[in-house]
Amino acid sequence: MKLYGLNDMVRVGCHDCRGCSSCCRGMGDTVILDPSDVYRLTKGLHKNIEELFQNYVELHVEEGLLMPNLRMTGTENNCVFLQKEGRCGIHEDRPGLCRAFPLGRNYEDGKLSYFLLEECPMQDKTKVKVEKWLGMPDSKSYHEFLISWHYLVKELKNRAAALAVREDEKLKEMNLLFLQTFYIRPYDIDMDFYAQYRERREGFLSL
Repeated sequence: MKLYGLNDMVRVGCHDCRGCSSCCRGMGDTVILDPSDVYRLTKGLHKNIEELFQNYVELHVEEGLLMPNLRMTGTENNCVFLQKEGRCGIHEDRPGLCRAFPLGRNYEDGKLSYFLLEECPMQDKTKVKVEKWLGMPDSKSYHEFLISWHYLVKELKNRAAALAVREDEKLKEMNLLFLQTFYIRPYDIDMDFYAQYRERREGFLSL
């Protein structure tokens, strides 16, 4: 498996998808949202977190930890933001997993790299720089956030596995605190997201 960094070129350019929307269908609960996704969605859609959960986001349990994901709808199990024309209705504010596709993330030794997935059916892809493909304005801060978030979630899943054995109430408390800290409590959309995240992370880990 070849791994790529932000400055590497990789064949991911899909010619504006040419009407293809296969990656927006049948994804189940796999389009998981991190706090930066929620921040961008609330800012871009002008919706508060309650409206997001009411109309676009749902929760699922992943290794004992409650995680939010984009909702799929209809008989074809389409992303809730997929338009009739087969286009993404939130392209500028789409979640990080959608931005990366057809790249997957590889976390190893505290570092993040990317690898090419085989699921995208588009032929004759063009080479694009990974950093450009992700399309985040502050790629360095975003990259650092993803690493921090990945290892925090990994640690919490380990805690959840231990609590699930005999301390069900504590597991519920941890999940509620996790959701409240990183998702439900509104972010100030006029302030830098990364500073807000770091403050919340430090506060959460100190409890």
